[in-house]
Amino acid sequence: MKIVEPWVKVEDFDGKKIMQKIERACRTCYRSEDKITDESYKNLLKNCISRGHESVLEHEKITVRIYNDIGSYKDLTRHRFASFSVESTRYCSYDKDKYGNEISFINPVYIEDKETYEIWKNTMQQIENGYIAMKKLGASTDMCRNILPHSVAAEYTMTANIREWKHIFTLRANNHVHPAIRQVMIPLLKYFKEQMPEIFEEIPYDEEFNPKYYAKLSVE
Repeated sequence: MKIVEPWVKVEDFDGKKIMQKIERACRTCYRSEDKITDESYKNLLKNCISRGHESVLEHEKITVRIYNDIGSYKDLTRHRFASFSVESTRYCSYDKDKYGNEISFINPVYIEDKETYEIWKNTMQQIENGYIAMKKLGASTDMCRNILPHSVAAEYTMTANIREWKHIFTLRANNHVHPAIRQVMIPLLKYFKEQMPEIFEEIPYDEEFNPKYYAKLSVE
């Protein structure tokens, strides 16, 4: 059994260029392309968002890769206007060398009580033991996945347009969502705020969620 930490990898993008492309698309509505300057996108996007004219944000998209527990992608794949490619527990046989002959579980660091954490850890070990035992008896990966819990680590690629990212962060970075979601969504939102403040700056998040729990974020 391996206990691992979550991470998120963001495709390398230029936030300013994305916003400038959105501005150019938006100005088609008013045929005001002659008003474009190096900084004109700032006021235009703020005005569009304040008026609810957010369809223009759909012209650009961003892709991220996330490594987190299965439970997190079950929540995120509910967003209909995003695309997902998810590690399949039907085909990924964790008893193979490719996976180190063991199951990886995302570390629930937000379980701070030591006794509770040990119960979780022991339970995950029992699940791995059962999974390996089933495979040795000839059970298919399809069969074995039925005993896998939400804590199993999985990688998934997620793509959404800018408007949908704005919607996702609004719903998934607050204190009403599972800590595993906040671990990924809060640092991702903070990065989007840095890169495209005119679009994402006003989106609130759970500021009381301990930053030491944040998933590691990198740019590819």
